[in-house]
Amino acid sequence: MISLQEKRIFISGAAAGMGYSVARLAAAAGAQVYATDLVSDGLENLAQDGVHTARLDVTIHKDVQAYFADQPDFDGIVNMAGWVHHGTLTQTSIENWHRSFSVNLDSMFYVLHAAIPGLIRKGGGSIVNMASLASSVKGFPFRAGYSASKAAVIGLTKSVAVDYMADGIRCNAICPGTIETPSLHRRMAAMEEKLGSAEKARDWFVSRQPMGRLGQPDEITALILYLLSDAGAYATGQPFIVDGGTIA
Repeated sequence: MISLQEKRIFISGAAAGMGYSVARLAAAAGAQVYATDLVSDGLENLAQDGVHTARLDVTIHKDVQAYFADQPDFDGIVNMAGWVHHGTLTQTSIENWHRSFSVNLDSMFYVLHAAIPGLIRKGGGSIVNMASLASSVKGFPFRAGYSASKAAVIGLTKSVAVDYMADGIRCNAICPGTIETPSLHRRMAAMEEKLGSAEKARDWFVSRQPMGRLGQPDEITALILYLLSDAGAYATGQPFIVDGGTIA
């Protein structure tokens, strides 16, 4: 059983999907959890379980700085905020290219820029960044902006791991395959229009999975909790792939 007792954990993108799962299960493992997101619906449910919650746009540098200035130092940082753009390079507008990097990469820079001094003061800690299988790991159709930004997340992760190892800070990335989240459900809804039914849209996504099923958020969270815990103390600088056998 992973324990996060006496650890203070920050999580972005915590109102739904994998971020919500991390916040809920980290709290159950004994952590003091500080969960943030742009929306409040899922945060309200977490607050009922004793999680500290706040609305925060992690793409706004000054807001991130102000948030961390008002908080105690953290033991763990989990960067879960993300956005998936659908399109080839020539189908990607300048606006959506920049949004891909703003949400998926710049937000992590802002959070880590504000949080790392506190981790150093605490004598170290663990950072977990959400990357993706669609990155430098593997190419997928219609993911130009998304894949480029997530590849950069892996590069940032390795850089932070090397630069702050002497400070006791570990930094790892997670590269999930297809996970059943509200974001995926929105993509299924868009596919439903093309395929004619919700069942056919879901079957299309499932058919791509070697295991014949979609991954579940808690399956990704289990690895994140390990990396946040003392049990993961020897792991740093790695993109951990959890993809149901996609690149086996």
